[in-house]
Amino acid sequence: MPLNKDEKGGGTNSDGSKCTMYCSHCFQAGQFTSPDITLDEMKIRVKGKMKEMKIPGFLAGIFTLGMNKLERWKSN
Repeated sequence: MPLNKDEKGGGTNSDGSKCTMYCSHCFQAGQFTSPDITLDEMKIRVKGKMKEMKIPGFLAGIFTLGMNKLERWKSN
């Protein structure tokens, strides 16, 4: 999620400061909210949320193509 679209402006680090790398849905108090989710599971979740927002499925698929390059998923 682009942080400028995050209603909380990003997640939070363990010290309570704003995290500039991850959104509030994924990262709170210095930890991932779903630490065991796989990249493929996250793609399904993101596509589902986009469809709820009335974004066409083909666009949701395009938007998730680069997720494997995000910092969280680089080593997976």
